[in-house]
Amino acid sequence: MRDSIKKAIGKTVQDLVNSGKKTSFTEKEFNTLGVTIPDIQLTTSQIKGIIENLHLSQTVFAKLLNVSPSAIRQWEQGKRQPTGSTQVLLYNETAYLSESKINKNRLNKAVEDIKIGKYETHGLISEND
Repeated sequence: MRDSIKKAIGKTVQDLVNSGKKTSFTEKEFNTLGVTIPDIQLTTSQIKGIIENLHLSQTVFAKLLNVSPSAIRQWEQGKRQPTGSTQVLLYNETAYLSESKINKNRLNKAVEDIKIGKYETHGLISEND
């Protein structure tokens, strides 16, 4: 009985992951359930699109993600791909940012704070990232 429940939960979670839905499972929990995470690839146009939709400079966008401006340029040129939590954040937020589903006031506040040197992320980036 326990294995059948685990398989059913695993299949449901795998379907969620495959459909692009956000989940709060850890990598360990995914492994326990037998869920495989698809390889995340962002195109240069997706990265450029995020920056353009937000009307940000590469420098401000880099500070928002806590990466170097050089990394942003390399992503846009296709020389490198974002990795780790930044990769997941950009992948998850691509649809939200491009469809304006993110709280614009919170985003605008974060951008303004970054421009004046106050580097708080207002919940846009997890403290653990």
